[in-house]
Formats: sequence, C-alpha cells, structure tokens
Amino acid sequence: MNIHEYQGKSILQAHGVPVQEGFVAETAGQAKMIAEELQKKYGTEVFVIKAQIHAGGRGKGGGVKIARSPDEAAEVASRILGMTLVTPQTGPAGKVVHKVLVARDVYYKGESDIREFYMSILLDRKKSAYVVVYSTEGGMDIEEVAASKPDAIFTEVVDSSCCLHEFQMRTIASNLGLHGKAYREMTDFIRGLWESFVSSDASLIEINPLLKTSDDKVLAVDCKVSLDDNALYRHPEFEAMRDLNEEDPTEVEAGASNLNYVKLDGDVGCMVNGAGLAMATMDLIQLSGGRPANFLDVGGGANAKTVEAGFRIILKDPNVRAILINIFGGIVRCDRVAEGIIEAYKSIGNINVPVIVRLQGTNAIEAKELIDRSGLKVIAASTFSDAAGKVRAALN
Repeated sequence: MNIHEYQGKSILQAHGVPVQEGFVAETAGQAKMIAEELQKKYGTEVFVIKAQIHAGGRGKGGGVKIARSPDEAAEVASRILGMTLVTPQTGPAGKVVHKVLVARDVYYKGESDIREFYMSILLDRKKSAYVVVYSTEGGMDIEEVAASKPDAIFTEVVDSSCCLHEFQMRTIASNLGLHGKAYREMTDFIRGLWESFVSSDASLIEINPLLKTSDDKVLAVDCKVSLDDNALYRHPEFEAMRDLNEEDPTEVEAGASNLNYVKLDGDVGCMVNGAGLAMATMDLIQLSGGRPANFLDVGGGANAKTVEAGFRIILKDPNVRAILINIFGGIVRCDRVAEGIIEAYKSIGNINVPVIVRLQGTNAIEAKELIDRSGLKVIAASTFSDAAGKVRAALN
C-alpha cells in the first residue's frame, strides 16, 4: 500500500528521524494558515508547496513550487490543488491533486555547504535480503544516476539473521564523505530509518533528497513509503492512511469483493483460482497470441457471487476481446463456479465477447452439465493446450 509523503514522514518522525517539517492542506486557506504557523515557529520566509500524489517526478510535472510569503503559499496551493499532474510515473492520464504539503525551507544559509544524498531500504529478491541503497548523487532520478554514474551508487546488504549493524551505518556515513557532527547525525538518521522500516512492515522507504544542511544537520526532505498490505492487520493505525483517490477504481471494487485483481494492458481477460494458476494462465494467453488484460484470482472460496463480481470487473475493460476462465477445483467446487458463470450471464445480460471455460477437478462433470443445460454460448476447453488454441481462435 502506497502512502503520501506527509504520511510517510509521520512514520519516520515517530522513530526520531528528522524531516523537513510541514503540514498537509486541502484548501488555499489552510495552506496560508500553515505557512503562518511555520513562520512563527521557525522564522522562515520561504515555503515549499508539494502536490501529494502517489508518484515521483512531481517537481518536473509542476507539482512542487516555492512561495515567499503566506499569501503566496495560498496562491500557489490554489493553482496546484485540483490540477491533473502528469509525471513519468503517472502515465499520460496523470493524477488529480487533492492535497498539498506546505513545508518550511531547509536550504538556508550558504548553499555551498549543503549536500543532497539518496537513500532507500528495500527487498532485493535476488539476494533474498533487505538492502540499503545510497548515493552521493541525491535530488535527481536514481535511474539516471545508475545509467550515467553507476560507481556513485552503493549497496549495503542487511544481515537477514539479525539487523542492520552499527558498523554498516558507519560505513554508509563514511562512503557519503561525512565527518564530525554530520557523520554522527547520519548514523543516527540511518538507525531511525531502519527502525521505521522494520516496525512498520514497509516494503520500501526511499529518501530523495536526503539533505545535509549548512549547519551539518541531516534530514529527509522527501519521503516515499510503501507498506506491505499483508501486514496491515498488525497496524490498524495505517488503514486510515489509504487514499482511494490514488488507486485504480476497478482494483478498489475488486478488493471490496475479496478478489485479487490487477489491471494490465492486454486484450484477454482471465479469471482463475489461485495465484500460481493465474500466473500460468497469463503465460498461456501470451503464448496463444493474446495479451493478458488482467490478473484476477477469485481465491479458494469462490462462489457464484464472487464469480459474477469478477465477470463484471473484467467486462469494464473496453480492451477485452475474449475471456478465459481457468478453474481447478481443489478447495473450490467447479459446479459453484459454473453457477456463477450462469448467474453472471443472466444478471449482466448480453456478453458480447467469446468466453472460454476450462473447469477441472472437484465436480467438474456436474459443472459441465450445468453449463450445457444453460444454453449459454460458452466455449468449453479440457486441457491447457486446448484452452490456448481456443483463445487463439477466438481472437482471430
């Protein structure tokens, strides 16, 4: 689950990690009040107004602006709020901005003493371990750094049996070229960052830029946090951080029906029970000459209601030219799936794309009889290769 910058910073602050302080606003009036409070507290005359969306590259898209007074903060916020922000990570459709973060200026005094770094903690699946990725080249896209200056990127592998060791934190601070107060501040920062990552069951924490100020303080100017959905039961306080405006509406609807759904850009919709079978089915579609339009796992407890919900969700995609239903009846009964298919046809009405159905396992014979008696225009398949051939024929 992705969360906004201001929410990620609240998690860091709970573990003593210094951040660029600011508060979220949903109106221009709120932005002005926040700027006034920051001015009273810090004496700052410069404010940063940041669009809050679940995507990077906000500055390049016009979603990060400077204001030099509370009145200007309100004016800038009014321009950003409601805009459709397009960045390399949003795609051409962009995302509508509903909130802005009004933050204090931290680039004070002599800019020659300021340094920007990059740091992230994430899972490296090849190493089967968490890693700290960091660089002296902060404040820019890390992908560009990797392409142009690969030697500027360092990696510290976390001991999977324990934690991130103190000597590793000191190594990171040394590789970033820090010493004295800044060195000590950086090791403290890394310690708090690691504690934030572990305690929140995060899958990613990325700080870019990580700033060393002119007076050798170290703090997070920006923050991207992704939380592990499977661990949310341990963090009920994080549930309120979910912003449905930032998620695909179809995926939200699927979640409400307890369906695991991910929209893709293909032309063959698929409905499967079990993640492994779903992945194999997507390969099958690709090998048959089509492209999967979605990942949809109805789960082991599929019934008529969930199957009908799955049908409705798949058919909302205008790119779908055929649907493949591939069910193995282990826990789930094939006749229940067949009942769901029949009910979906009756409820939805005219389904004007070919539907290929492969039902194998528990009560597969009864399922076939139900579909045969229904008189539906369904193409039956018995094996994987048979289903692939019929998907190919349907597309042609």
